[in-house]
Amino acid sequence: MTDATDKAPTVFIVDDDPAIRFAMQALMDSVNLPHEIYGSGDEFLEAFTEQRPGCLVLDIRMPGLGGLELQQELINREITLPIIFITGHGDVPMAVEAMQKGAVDFIQKPFRDQDLLDRISEGLKTDRERREKRQKHAEVAQRVARLTNREREVFDLVVTGKPNKVIAYELGVSQRTVEIHRARVMEKMQARSLADLVKMHLAS
Repeated sequence: MTDATDKAPTVFIVDDDPAIRFAMQALMDSVNLPHEIYGSGDEFLEAFTEQRPGCLVLDIRMPGLGGLELQQELINREITLPIIFITGHGDVPMAVEAMQKGAVDFIQKPFRDQDLLDRISEGLKTDRERREKRQKHAEVAQRVARLTNREREVFDLVVTGKPNKVIAYELGVSQRTVEIHRARVMEKMQARSLADLVKMHLAS
């Protein structure tokens, strides 16, 4: 098994066939992709932590915990690691089911090395985008939590496009008070424009 740091995007490969694992090891090494290889779903689950970025290359048919069962277990744990299934010809209906449950792709045996590497590249990109989105949501939530109750009220009304005069009337305060709160909201939310503020409100 090749170790990778927690921060390095890692290709996690789960397959019960030693010959496939050996070939995968050689392929990952040939393109310097950080990877870890497991012989069973249980072995992978025991070692994996959600904080680790990457993607999962998963055989759909394995003794014990099969590929679909492992996928379901990850769903149950709310782990969104992108999955690329490796399937035999007769497993295509199963692969379609896996796609419906959120797998990013499947590839049929026998496959070209480049086809698998292309899918892995897509999987790593998907994981990076998901993690960046979650990070942005978390940052926005932290900023919203710093708003006072009145600032949150102003925030909720400003993003609807209502002018300060209308907001003041609805809240029963002066227009100047709304202007002050609005400025504080912009500062605390680190928004450069109303458009920024609207995007943050949608993400909150």
